Amino acid sequence: MSQTRSRRPRFAAFQHRDYRLLWLGQLVSQTGTQMQLTTVNWHIFTLLRGQTFVVDVFGSPATFDAPAFALGALGLVRIVPIIVFALLGGIVADTRDRRKVMMITQTVAGLAAALLAIATLAGFEALWVIYILTAVNASAMAFDSPSRQALVPRLVPREDLTNALSLNTTLMQVTSIIGPSLAGVLIASVDPGLIYAFNALSFGAVVLALLLMEHRTPPAASVSTITLSAMLDGARFVFRERIILSSMLLDFFATFFASARTMLPVIAADILHTDAHGYGLLSAAQSVGSVIAGLVASLRHDIPRQGRVLLISVIVYGLATALFGLSTNFALSYFLFAITGAADTVSTVIRGTMRQLLTPDHLRGRMVGINMMFFMGGPQLGEAEAGLVASRWGIVASVVSGGLLCLACSTLVAWRYPTLRQYDGPHSVPAPAASH
Repeated sequence: MSQTRSRRPRFAAFQHRDYRLLWLGQLVSQTGTQMQLTTVNWHIFTLLRGQTFVVDVFGSPATFDAPAFALGALGLVRIVPIIVFALLGGIVADTRDRRKVMMITQTVAGLAAALLAIATLAGFEALWVIYILTAVNASAMAFDSPSRQALVPRLVPREDLTNALSLNTTLMQVTSIIGPSLAGVLIASVDPGLIYAFNALSFGAVVLALLLMEHRTPPAASVSTITLSAMLDGARFVFRERIILSSMLLDFFATFFASARTMLPVIAADILHTDAHGYGLLSAAQSVGSVIAGLVASLRHDIPRQGRVLLISVIVYGLATALFGLSTNFALSYFLFAITGAADTVSTVIRGTMRQLLTPDHLRGRMVGINMMFFMGGPQLGEAEAGLVASRWGIVASVVSGGLLCLACSTLVAWRYPTLRQYDGPHSVPAPAASH
């Protein structure tokens, strides 16, 4: 078997036309999305820069920094729709045509970006408008992500799935370099509304790719009725599969405590004393490390001792985050933030492959829906936590404490779930059960 595996081309997933179309469509769309995410953070920071507010806490006045608090609240705005709709998005992915679901969600997200562009260009820059349209986009992604992730295993054969997921991770990180870097250059010279407008147009690339696909298969689940019991089947499966559950818990706690991305405008301006261009470069640093790690993973057919590698990567992620919080030098901060990206990518590839191979096709959408609560809930709730701590005790205390708590939680999960430590890659996992 090892000889057969070694003869497969390095980027085997690209041999499959439908996967290639989806990958290229997402390359354009995700670049626009990353440009908007970076711009929204800086937009909110500039709207509130220098403002503070006082809250009476247990009879004693406490002063909070408005930009840090508002940026943290953005995490809540993004995660609440995901928590509300994740289970429903999962069952929709399993009981409906995943390709058609994505066409609808991509259109809705594009419309939300277009409305944000119109409002900004018209000079209507109220914080609540940004929050509402961000929530609409998050709601669309709660349906889009389960369908998109569950669609990929149908576009490539089982033996090319690890390669496809590695290329997907590399795609996300490449666009996370291009998008923030372009945004950093453009923020200083153009209206943010123009960046939002480009993002709105970029969703058309995915819609076009979906239209050109040859993939036409019926829904994965044999039952088409959406019921509470059917939605909860995904939760039952996840809690039954201890390896999947432990990987989700590890992901949640690591990103909850060590997520500092939304705080970057404050770090760039107040700690590193750089401008919008420097902020854009720093925003891309994490993805530079991720691309390097993703390319290495894409060139490999397998990763040995995946359980141990997964745990080590999360520990490196937490340690680099804590050191990033202590740095006052731009070059050192850039390097440390890149290390967090590399470590996170290794973890993402292993977790993604593990979950897809352990999950039957008729439950993949629901598994992804559950995973969204952990995968996206951790960083978004973490941004809210980081914003609250930073607004009260300062950005350094927020980032450093988050990195250290990430280390503590990773150690706890590793001790509590020995099966995760012992996991040894997809070749040791039986094929998913047939749909029924």
